[in-house]
Amino acid sequence: MAGKWFEEFEVGEVITHPIRRTVTETDNVMFTTMTMNPAAIHLDFDYCAGTEFGEPLVNSLFTLGLLVGISVHDTTLGTTVGNLGFQEVTFPAAVFHGDTIRAETEVMAVRASKSRPTQGIVTFCHRAYNQRGALVCQATRGALMMKAPA
Repeated sequence: MAGKWFEEFEVGEVITHPIRRTVTETDNVMFTTMTMNPAAIHLDFDYCAGTEFGEPLVNSLFTLGLLVGISVHDTTLGTTVGNLGFQEVTFPAAVFHGDTIRAETEVMAVRASKSRPTQGIVTFCHRAYNQRGALVCQATRGALMMKAPA
């Protein structure tokens, strides 16, 4: 188990995740087609050449999934009961094939569960950056976490 127990999180703590991931064209095409998204902005190089970006954009939901996935080993692996939801997700800059994503997580809130005495709720702010340091995704998420065994 690599994740932290509920009691191990402190408000204001920032966790820099060591895993980085370069996004490939295959990642983007597979994710976009498996989720049945037909948007040309993700799949059609010819169409994208005429856009302001000049090339396909990586599907933003892939970016979000990658961000949360990168954070799991250092936060919730084996200690989470469930994802409670996302309060806010933003994509301030585009992600392109070949971008390398790094991530950090800030603990925003920690509170004991009112109905589950062995669990608590942690609110995380996950942030993803590209290799140039631009913020490409920010997501606030609540997770139901296990307390450490007595």
